[in-house]
Amino acid sequence: MSEYIHKSHNVTVLLYHLVFPAKYRRVVFDSGVDRALLEVCQEIEKRYELKFLEIGTDKDHVHFLVQSVPKYSVTKLVTVIKSLIAREVFRKCPHVKKTLWGGEFWSDGYFASTVGKHGDENTIMSYVKNQGKEAEYKEVHKDHQLALF
Repeated sequence: MSEYIHKSHNVTVLLYHLVFPAKYRRVVFDSGVDRALLEVCQEIEKRYELKFLEIGTDKDHVHFLVQSVPKYSVTKLVTVIKSLIAREVFRKCPHVKKTLWGGEFWSDGYFASTVGKHGDENTIMSYVKNQGKEAEYKEVHKDHQLALF
């Protein structure tokens, strides 16, 4: 479960949903690779300020629910996680390298999304509107994206 991370000048709860597909969308995740993946993620937690709240594998991609601190950008998180997992999975599961023709473990792309601990976008907007007790809420800006279709 996520928890508030207290630093000297901030308190954060930053959650990310990350999805990494295997190179060529090959079916590479089996019980051995899953075990190696879990071991690497546990070691990453010891060395970096991030926590894997949930890890789920499908045959050709992995879902991560990760909590981190503001000093790590999403790109930094993705780079650290992908590179360390790839190196260790190739070392611990040599059959994967053969399946991927000796190349890279991950495809170049990924999916990243922020996850709210206390609700979705509408819940947070409502919370912000109801904060003022003495003064009436004044909306200074609202994004009105034009739809093309």
